[in-house]
Amino acid sequence: MIDAYADPGTPERRGGWRYLWWLVVRQAGRSATGAVIATVWMGLLALTPYLLSRAIDDGLEPGDGTALAGWTAAVLGAGVFNAWLGVVRHRTMTKVRMDGNFRTVKVVVEHAVRLGAALPRQVGAGEVVTIGVGDVQTISASLTVVGPGVASVVTYGVVAALLLSVSVTLSVAILLGVPLIALLVGPLMGRLQGTETDYRERQAVLTARIGDLAGGLRVLNGLGGKALFADAFRRDSRHLRDQGYRVGAVTSWIQALGLGLPSLFLAVVTWLAARLAAQGAISIGELVSVYGYVAVLVLPVYFFIEAGYQLSRGVVAARRVVRFLSLEPDRAPADALDAPVSPAVLHDPASGVRVVPGRLTVLVGARSAESEAVLDRLGRYAPSDVTWGGVRLDEVALDQVRERILVADNEADLFAGTLRELVGGRRDRAEDVIARAVRAASADDIVLGLPEGLGSAVDAGGRSLSGGQRQRVRLVRALLADPEVLLAAEPTSALDAHTEAAVARRLRAERSDRTTVVTSTSPLVLDRADTVCFLVDGKVAATGTHRELLAAEPGYRALVARDLAADDGSQAAGDQADAVQADGAAGRVPGVRERGATPAGTARGGAGETEGVVR
Repeated sequence: MIDAYADPGTPERRGGWRYLWWLVVRQAGRSATGAVIATVWMGLLALTPYLLSRAIDDGLEPGDGTALAGWTAAVLGAGVFNAWLGVVRHRTMTKVRMDGNFRTVKVVVEHAVRLGAALPRQVGAGEVVTIGVGDVQTISASLTVVGPGVASVVTYGVVAALLLSVSVTLSVAILLGVPLIALLVGPLMGRLQGTETDYRERQAVLTARIGDLAGGLRVLNGLGGKALFADAFRRDSRHLRDQGYRVGAVTSWIQALGLGLPSLFLAVVTWLAARLAAQGAISIGELVSVYGYVAVLVLPVYFFIEAGYQLSRGVVAARRVVRFLSLEPDRAPADALDAPVSPAVLHDPASGVRVVPGRLTVLVGARSAESEAVLDRLGRYAPSDVTWGGVRLDEVALDQVRERILVADNEADLFAGTLRELVGGRRDRAEDVIARAVRAASADDIVLGLPEGLGSAVDAGGRSLSGGQRQRVRLVRALLADPEVLLAAEPTSALDAHTEAAVARRLRAERSDRTTVVTSTSPLVLDRADTVCFLVDGKVAATGTHRELLAAEPGYRALVARDLAADDGSQAAGDQADAVQADGAAGRVPGVRERGATPAGTARGGAGETEGVVR
């Protein structure tokens, strides 16, 4: 099978059938071996009736014990050998299926990585999940055709040839049987492809809704939208169930015909052979062999129908994979420009935000989504007219943008591994460099609290860490990347007041000569900023220092100093409430401060760091 680290090859993207054929060609030797073994295995099944007929005609009927014993031994030997061959056939075909499974997973995952930030804009999460959970299995199952499918065709021809030596009438009946079955089952295969396609599409939509529901349940509940979302989910579930019934109806007919038609076929040919035997046209041994041949033919005829069923489903799944593989990542124009040689101003005309190099800029707005949208534009993760040093950002070579500008998402994935691997990535970092970043993110307690420090294992998604710890680990990772421009979304929203104050102070010191943009409504962070951009409806309403805006902008003052208990449910408040709830559930209730609130005793509890911030 394919090595987990081997190159899976360039997948065929010109259609579902071509993709399935590509999976076969990529393991041509194993596929051919499976076809040969399956053919010999099924051929020996067809040989057994011939051996039985010889035992009857040459041994039993004339009373020749030696001949009877010889032919009986041949039947036994063929049966034992075929049993062993069946084991080898099954193992070979399992490898064929698993190779197709792993190869498809590998090309899909690699393409998802290649798409990067373009992935969520071009395809929904439900589509990707449906491909990974269902389509990959369906595709691998369809590759069964390579073995039993080929063997069925060969065996069918061999049996027809053997029957030709017995009776031309029986041979013609056999040869005409399969085309007749194809005529009956063919339309159902086409209908199955249509219903299966619709079912997969609805399944992807419902999977996306499940993800949305799991990710935003608390927000929906706070806004009173949970009932509306539940109604939509219930409606989509009913539609998916109804479509599943339609797929099941077609499938049941195909399976019924797969069992019924071969049995009917067996009855007709056996009746014809019995009439010929009664008329003396064939011997008793030949009658037994005909019955055996037709009994064996039930298997290839069943495989014909099963192969058609599996291929109909497999090509639908393959088309979905091909459609995903045809998505193109963001590309810079062929005549892409070079990035500015030295640190330069980033300007977002849509919001009016200007980021001056070497300064700590904080974006603050009532709705965090608007502030984060600015970061996406400044980081070139969304279409925009942003300029960098007077040059349009989308005209600069993408690799240069990614190398020098980093967007640190507050919900960025944390993969399983040691803490050192988690924060350092693929690069080897010196211990003192890691220690400095850990201290800047105020994550010393995390390292000290783990049994093996930086060498301790962390679960996928950071499940073994609390919400505040995950946030600081993400910040450590961003600081170790040391980008020229760091764009951080709410890097302290899940922290208590004391830790947040320390992070704000140390972050500014750590990146004193670098450009840093942060979204936050926390006075502890805002008071450390060189520049604060106050956003109203996604546009800059005022710019200045935190204290200047407190004195001159009533709207700003109301936003950053309000008590969440009296808040009307704005997005910013909702985000902080989520973070507080997460940390509270992790046992961090004492000393927790909600965004914008400065409870009595908190301001002086941070070693003097927060005293006098809000007046």
